[in-house]
Amino acid sequence: MSDTAWTPLDEMLVPEELLKSASGSSPSPNRALQNLLIRERVFSKEQVESIEQFAEREKLYFSKALLFYGYISRKDYENLIRKEIPVGKVDLLIQDIDFELLMSFDQTFLQDKLVCPFRRNGEYIYVAMLNPLDEEVIQHIYERVNSPLKIFYATDVDIQWVLHKAFGQELAESAVYSLFIEDERSSAIETFTLPQTISLVILGTLFTIGLAYDPASTMTIVMAVVNLLYLFSIGFKFVLTLAGARFELYEAVTQAEIKELHDDELPIYSILLPVYKEPEVIETLIYALSNLDYPRDKLDIKMLLEEDDFTTINKIRNLDIPSVFECIIVPNMQPKTKPKACNYGLVFCRGEIVTIYDAEDIPEPDQLKKAIVGFKKFPEDVICIQAQLNYFNANENFLTKMFTLEYSYWFDYMLPGMDRLNVPIPLGGTSNHFIREKLVELNAWDPFNVTEDADLGVRAYAKGYKVGTINSTTYEEANKRVRSWIRQRSRWVKGYMQTVLVHMRNPIELYRKIGFRGMFAFFLFIGGTPATFLINLPLWILFITWLVFRPQWITDIFPAWVLYISLFNLLIGNAMVVYMNMLAVFRRRLYGLVIYALLNPIYWILHSLGAYKALWQLIFKPYYWEKTTHGLTTIKKPEVAGRF
Repeated sequence: MSDTAWTPLDEMLVPEELLKSASGSSPSPNRALQNLLIRERVFSKEQVESIEQFAEREKLYFSKALLFYGYISRKDYENLIRKEIPVGKVDLLIQDIDFELLMSFDQTFLQDKLVCPFRRNGEYIYVAMLNPLDEEVIQHIYERVNSPLKIFYATDVDIQWVLHKAFGQELAESAVYSLFIEDERSSAIETFTLPQTISLVILGTLFTIGLAYDPASTMTIVMAVVNLLYLFSIGFKFVLTLAGARFELYEAVTQAEIKELHDDELPIYSILLPVYKEPEVIETLIYALSNLDYPRDKLDIKMLLEEDDFTTINKIRNLDIPSVFECIIVPNMQPKTKPKACNYGLVFCRGEIVTIYDAEDIPEPDQLKKAIVGFKKFPEDVICIQAQLNYFNANENFLTKMFTLEYSYWFDYMLPGMDRLNVPIPLGGTSNHFIREKLVELNAWDPFNVTEDADLGVRAYAKGYKVGTINSTTYEEANKRVRSWIRQRSRWVKGYMQTVLVHMRNPIELYRKIGFRGMFAFFLFIGGTPATFLINLPLWILFITWLVFRPQWITDIFPAWVLYISLFNLLIGNAMVVYMNMLAVFRRRLYGLVIYALLNPIYWILHSLGAYKALWQLIFKPYYWEKTTHGLTTIKKPEVAGRF
């Protein structure tokens, strides 16, 4: 689990020896550490006083303020502590924890001070502390157990791991089931309801009977329905493109508006960072956070780590650069999905506004301030602002170029177009900025929906809230490997299918909540996207077979007019999408990618493969989260540096 040589437990010091070694300290819980920082010239006296004032204002333990706000790295902090006193370091992840002992203490006290009484050994109580210089905490525990203590140093990550494992089960259950309990029909915990199952069985039965008695007429009707859906879906996207093309003229946040903001008036901003088995991208993440143009003392950053993700945990606790975040350990509970982790982390957020970034994200430095301006200038019913997404490794290979084309079109035209037309916006999985109290009101994310943000966008619209978009980009790592790309795409398509099934459980109620325009957009965009992916490949196969081989069975089943209309629809529809992708790269000035828009039909074959995998998983593995592998790019990432 760890590559660090940890000090054996029997070499630790008892409290009396420990207190004697901390010479010159005062009874203040933070004074000994503050004096040490000044004496070792880590900070000046004025800097220490400034950090202390911030910690008192935010009601934070002084050591937490040092680590969670990037004043000092975890490695430097540890070296400083262990240089001052001969205290051993313990790896709590491999210890036998006495949870009965631990849970006899007040949870709030343990969390606030990051202290962990983790074992009783004979007459001694073993205690792990983030700040072993804190005499007040040691005295409190000593009086509480009335037993001699042996003190250890442990990282904040280790202590959080134990405390969340011990006390977090109830919160984790709430994170999983709160939406289901509050609004059962909005939860994807049930994939197919009984009426939906019966409806599908009836449709399947009618189709089978039709094939048996009149296959030509049956297939003609099916083909007509398919082409109608295809035509309307592509046509609606073209309308969105036209509407999105006017976005910059009306809703762009300007630099002049950003300069009008004053740091002392900015709200606390919470950032959720769900990370799972991604140690290779931590440096990129720190770079991104270090370069955010937002006051450090008003950032509340929570890194959400799964309890069993020891590779990432080890990476973080051994960081030798300042890291601006607090680690929150998500207890091991199914489903193991990003929305469950975000729901759990949301409980600990202090900010008025909360956003999500993935581990590999690099947001533009002024994105948080642009979101603040957006909330000020948009109507009051806008409770979420979606930033644009794109890729920093766009030119790495064919797949990353096509992915960049797609994202440029999606976030630069489609979502702004939906914003302008005032229809439900399916949010992206990252860089969406929420008013926290409204997010809580909506019961946050659905842990059983694998495109939780698309679902949340629809639920917000159904309650009369709106989603705005801003002209700020978050850069991610595009998948460069086909297998990983299909895994990611199948999850997205499966989530869209889940969202359609959830919100179409009661079409009349949905119509009442979002109206005809909203329902029309929902059906064509959320429903039409996976439908066109599923339709595209068989249509191409059918028409290529007809054009090249002219088999008799095709003309026996389909009248000529159906084939020609379908062929026209397929070719013109695909040509429209190629054209719209070309427009997107012109806005981004990625002129070298224009020619790749012509290769979209090849890219859509991968979409269809991902869609069929999604359909299979929807039936057999509805909550399974297809993990996207990051850190595969060979493009050099920005150096880890910044104002921290």
